[in-house]
Amino acid sequence: MRLSVPVSAPRTSVWWTGLLIGVATGVFSGLLGIGGAAILIPGMVELLGLSQHRAHGTSLLVMIPTAALSAVVYALHHPLEWRLVILFSIASMIGAVIGARLMVRVPAPTLKRLFGLFLLLVALRMLIG
Repeated sequence: MRLSVPVSAPRTSVWWTGLLIGVATGVFSGLLGIGGAAILIPGMVELLGLSQHRAHGTSLLVMIPTAALSAVVYALHHPLEWRLVILFSIASMIGAVIGARLMVRVPAPTLKRLFGLFLLLVALRMLIG
């Protein structure tokens, strides 16, 4: 059984479910330094009924203000490696263009499996290494 509140459900149900997903994303993003997609995408697909592609695209835009605010709060209290910030920002923007163009060509079930495999590999690396 899948607990789901499709986007077509009454606005209050979608709003409360979205609020819960958003708060969880913000807490884990700020606490663990993750982008939030690990929470947002499954939440939007499984709980709100969005398509895999729409959830990925929505997650990308949601993370702009989330990551920016988390980074500012962190930077106010701890030093950052600004040369790496610039290097990774430029390289990541190039990669994002390539990835976004590739994403629309990947069938939804394959995209879902690739995302799950990526999360699994990251989890294993963090637990083992």
